[in-house]
Amino acid sequence: MKITCTSCQKTLSLDETRLPMKPVLVPCPVCGTKLPVDRSKLEMTGAAADTHAPVHEEDDGFGAKAMIVGNDSPALRQAAKLIGFMPVVIAAPPQARDYFMQEYPPVVMLNPAQITPPPLADFAPIISLTPTDRRKAFFILFSENLRTLDGNAAFLYGVNLVISPKDLGAFQQIYKEAFAYHERLYASLTAAVKAMAG
Repeated sequence: MKITCTSCQKTLSLDETRLPMKPVLVPCPVCGTKLPVDRSKLEMTGAAADTHAPVHEEDDGFGAKAMIVGNDSPALRQAAKLIGFMPVVIAAPPQARDYFMQEYPPVVMLNPAQITPPPLADFAPIISLTPTDRRKAFFILFSENLRTLDGNAAFLYGVNLVISPKDLGAFQQIYKEAFAYHERLYASLTAAVKAMAG
């Protein structure tokens, strides 16, 4: 269950199964504002279970998420945790796009069943975001058929980084360096956008 803090606008994820069947006040972990939540109203609207719902790792509901799109993989879940994110697995790219547009996870990990020549047509819903939305996340493509850090492949597939699963042992360092380079590359653009918004 998602709620947005009325004071600081932080989006919070709550495990509704831990809430009583009556109205309660839940404190925002960021600013402390008491937020009203009524699980009984959720149960009454009782939508059928969504088979395309994201699969979340067990966590406290807070913290940044890394979205894994395509095939679920324990190795990718672990890789997401190693770089400080809780993995959320969404198999279908259209649902992944919907989730992305609501949550804007800072890392998107694409794990296709098989790699096809560029572009990845099956992943078009999540890859073909607007440039503004794309800059809100760091996109990583995992494929046994590509070389880690292959800049040409990254460009052709429309991602920030390409990783071969055989290099997952060094993923934390590879990600750190690639993300730092990405931030330096877009620093002036980011500064200009902030200046225009300010």
